[in-house]
Amino acid sequence: MSARRATHAGSWYTDSGTELSRQLDHWLGAADLLHGPARAIIAPHAGYTYCGACGAFAYRQVSPVVVKRIFILGPSHHVRLRGCALSVAKKYRTPLYDLKIDTQINAELEKTGQFSWMDMKTDEDEHSIEMHLPYIAKVMEDYKDQFTIVPILVGSLNPEQEAQYGSLLSSYLMDPTNLFVISSDFCHWGERFSYTYYDRSCGAIHKSIEKLDKQGMDIIETLSPQSFTEYLRKYNNTICGRHPIGVMLGAVKALQDQGYDKMSFKFLKYAQSSQCEDMDDSSVSYASGSLVFEI
Repeated sequence: MSARRATHAGSWYTDSGTELSRQLDHWLGAADLLHGPARAIIAPHAGYTYCGACGAFAYRQVSPVVVKRIFILGPSHHVRLRGCALSVAKKYRTPLYDLKIDTQINAELEKTGQFSWMDMKTDEDEHSIEMHLPYIAKVMEDYKDQFTIVPILVGSLNPEQEAQYGSLLSSYLMDPTNLFVISSDFCHWGERFSYTYYDRSCGAIHKSIEKLDKQGMDIIETLSPQSFTEYLRKYNNTICGRHPIGVMLGAVKALQDQGYDKMSFKFLKYAQSSQCEDMDDSSVSYASGSLVFEI
């Protein structure tokens, strides 16, 4: 049986199941349930020392008792991908326990002709999906044999493709037994990221970065894909999961077009890896939020 190894355990997060469980419990315990039960969440995918505490705020909104299937949409960092790709693995290993892949849903998605397959090397090199697996395993641990995952690697999509994939996934988003995990960090600032936008009226650089990110977060909360696309075109903010976010917004728009408009998104936590004071500094921002469907 082909299993994807937890290739970033031992470096990006601990490979000790006991220690990992303790850390996740601690972070989840410090987060409040404010906007749940989540149908979709946006959460970061950096090393846990940087974003573990921030990510907990998204996962705290998940109601494990209702969830039977978890779609994980992560951006591709290492391979050029024009569309979206599915995993050839049958399960994903984590230091806690193995997560089972929903091969039936993979088959359904393949039938649309819109998905390719990522090989195991691409899968194991990529961190954007893996960094969510321990959190998923932790939140779902009381129901570990009762849910499956659908990892989807999202390539460099144009707005039309984001709308197309969103429409394709909208029926799954409508199902309350499905949870969507949207993997994204926010602004990558500094020379090493070739991004140094600075609004001096904000004072310190980190304040300018925060204002820029919060502007994007406010737009995501309006659930308007067009406004988010315009924001990205205007500022080029280096939000690495902008395409997975665009797909989620496309799915929401497809449901709105069908007459379902009882959805609200709220960001619950924002953090930066460090506070930039001068132009030689660098940082990555993190944000956690939750999409809720009203009954």
